[in-house]
Amino acid sequence: MQNPTSEQSAQRLTLHALNKSFGLVHVVKDLSLDIHPGEFLVLLGPSGCGKTTALRMIAGLETVDSGTITLGDEDITHSLPKYRDIAMVFQSYALYPHKTVFENMGFPLKVSGYSPDEVKEAVHETAAQVHMTDYLERYPRELSGGQRQRVALGRAMIRRPSAFLMDEPLSNLDAKLRGHMRAELKRMQHDLGTTTVYVTHDQIEAMTLAHRVAIMNHGVLQQLGTPAEVYDEPANLFVAGFMGSPPMNFVKGAVDNNRFTATGLALPVTQYTGGSEAILGFRPEDAEVVAADAGLFNAHVFTSEQTGEYTLVTLELNDDTVTIKMPREFNATIRDTVGVRFPVNKGFLFDATTGDRNTGQLS
Repeated sequence: MQNPTSEQSAQRLTLHALNKSFGLVHVVKDLSLDIHPGEFLVLLGPSGCGKTTALRMIAGLETVDSGTITLGDEDITHSLPKYRDIAMVFQSYALYPHKTVFENMGFPLKVSGYSPDEVKEAVHETAAQVHMTDYLERYPRELSGGQRQRVALGRAMIRRPSAFLMDEPLSNLDAKLRGHMRAELKRMQHDLGTTTVYVTHDQIEAMTLAHRVAIMNHGVLQQLGTPAEVYDEPANLFVAGFMGSPPMNFVKGAVDNNRFTATGLALPVTQYTGGSEAILGFRPEDAEVVAADAGLFNAHVFTSEQTGEYTLVTLELNDDTVTIKMPREFNATIRDTVGVRFPVNKGFLFDATTGDRNTGQLS
């Protein structure tokens, strides 16, 4: 029998045209992904977008209506979960409350027929990796949320599966611990080199953890790319608005005679090919608040919030609001008229009807 802690080569995980419906609701629609060996891929999207259902199909916990799932060279589309070389970490941790940390972590090996000595060696090695060596005799009720999460990770890691699946594993932790565990997860996955699919609705987690991000909405893959690609080159309004905190600003208007116009705003446009109704987008961190009439357009100060790291200034522009990130020492007076300026090459144009990003550029 192979040593459970021996290294295994990373496996490619391929999803081809996956579909899943519950009754009349089509939850996952023609999802295709080629996940590279050793890659950390994040499935990102709002609640109900189909990302967890996709993960459960990979794990074998949900049946596939159509499409295929391949791990390495093996078609696992219809294999029982126990025959898939995959380990899953759940949001709820799913630890056995009556078993110690040692027993929880060693359970997958025990039921697979490893000897007590092999289990003991593997548990101690894995416990050291997740910093739980001093807690092996404790029960889950005696652990903090972060410690329970480490146990769940250790239990998944111990048999060195071909792939890890993680369903919002950090969502039950407080903000400080979530940041710490993000860093630990990233380091562990890098060191182990295991192909990993991670589900979250938190775009900060996606940006910090992923090699690539697959953004979903209403069961449809919206964009696949590196964190930088989906942030800097969003494919559509949904991706542009979902990525970023605060999200991208949007101003509704129209393009006519090579100009984008909204009330109080007119900007030259080149190479625009979409419909006449358009939406201008720009990131809060790319813009600045300046004196009235000194920017691209004027707006009224709705509120100003000092976060400690920076000041968030929310402005009213007709029926839209825009948010600007300013230095922490910046002060703005509510109801004042101010100007907004950003580099035109940092602006985006979207077709208001389709939501797709247009090739047009501000000039």
